[in-house]
Amino acid sequence: MRPDDVDVLVVGGGPVGLTVAGDMARSGRSVTLVERRPRSSFSRPAVATQARTLELLDSRGLADALLETGDPMPAVTLFRDARLELSRLRSRYPFVLITSQTDVDRVLGRYAFEHGATILNRAEVIAAEQDDEGVTATVRPTDGGEARTVRARYLVAADGAHSTIRDVLGVGFPGRSVLSSLVLADVKLTDGPTGTGLVLGSAPDCFGFLVPYGRWDDEGAWFRASTWDRNRQLPDSAPVARDEIASVLIRAMKRDVGLVDVGWRSRFHCDERQVDAYRVGRVFFAGDAAHVCSPMGGQGMNTGIQDAANLSWKLDAVLGGAEDEVLDSYHDERYPVGKSALRRSGVMMRGVTLEPRLARVARDLIASRLLGLRRVSDLLAGNFAGTEIRYARRRGQHPLVGTRATEVPLVGKRLTEVQRRPGFVLIRPRNSGPVAAAEVVRVERTDDGPALLVRPDGYIAWAGTPTDGGWVEELRWWTGVRAAVVPR
Repeated sequence: MRPDDVDVLVVGGGPVGLTVAGDMARSGRSVTLVERRPRSSFSRPAVATQARTLELLDSRGLADALLETGDPMPAVTLFRDARLELSRLRSRYPFVLITSQTDVDRVLGRYAFEHGATILNRAEVIAAEQDDEGVTATVRPTDGGEARTVRARYLVAADGAHSTIRDVLGVGFPGRSVLSSLVLADVKLTDGPTGTGLVLGSAPDCFGFLVPYGRWDDEGAWFRASTWDRNRQLPDSAPVARDEIASVLIRAMKRDVGLVDVGWRSRFHCDERQVDAYRVGRVFFAGDAAHVCSPMGGQGMNTGIQDAANLSWKLDAVLGGAEDEVLDSYHDERYPVGKSALRRSGVMMRGVTLEPRLARVARDLIASRLLGLRRVSDLLAGNFAGTEIRYARRRGQHPLVGTRATEVPLVGKRLTEVQRRPGFVLIRPRNSGPVAAAEVVRVERTDDGPALLVRPDGYIAWAGTPTDGGWVEELRWWTGVRAAVVPR
């Protein structure tokens, strides 16, 4: 095996690529990550980490470190008095965590590095070809140094909306631009919203979205602002003026929020796009390389990290001897989730930008009444946070298959702590006899539910009684390993 031969080559060093690289290294696979920028130069727009993403980070021992960097927000204020409550989420994290994506990158970067992933910054993939055995990529330093060849069993393209790997392989990115001249900026306000979580304000000709982060001092507090002005449509390259931001915030929030300073700022356009196939041979697309959507709802980064968590354990399983069709389930499971995220954020974006007065009045009334219904509000909150995601089950499987097991109460540690050791987990019924099986971690639940076989990403693969052998066959299908079981 040559020095540059690896199990997995990851292209893109954002949170999606770092999650894959860290997971593969944690599982003992050789992995190289290529990122064209130096780590210190990253400027990341996302500020919202959702509950399901925090659960996945907790299963890697990372959630507590990220929680220290931000503030939990238990609600999102939408149109007028319509408020999306997150405090009732069935999760250890009943909130959205407001923290810079730079902090997410830092936590995941340390995870990948400490587990032994090779990270090449200031490098880019300029060519890639695949065959039946693997992918051959040409990697070149961005300073123009000598290129080298990396041979990998699989390649994960996590290189963003303008993916080089998509271009190199000729993979289309169907969709369209839906909103132009959006502005993101860090703003300091003397009279910004307090105690209301994330706040959206809109008028017929503009909207403003404020996400608080940092602490208040004598001069105010910092917010991440997203603004849009129907009458000021400029190319992405146009500079963002302070007065432009101030004007939109005053009109959208219906008052002067006291803009005193503007830090980082950027103008961009919003696309809704998704690749037709998340898998192309031995190449997999994840995160923004697979799907991009409106920033409304904070779905992009979170959906991408969840893509990575779904893919990485399947790569490990197939590298360990599982059938190749296990990798097909990545597209089968994550494509619908990506499509749903596009639809969710798109509906919110189109609702915010409504212009006719009667349509806006109707929007406010409908949103307020719907979110006033607890059952509807809780379902929408779960979709927003990712905790209601479920994957399709095969005919005849238990209704719990495809749902997440994170909140199943266990004797001793919680499931996300148990899962810090990679692999499947067998949850035994309460007061049932132990099952000896070297291939899985065994734990006992404290409620009256059935036995569960839980995948490494926290979703249920099988449910039933541990003595019927069904979980053994399910484990074999996913991993290629038939458990040696000795009932006691």
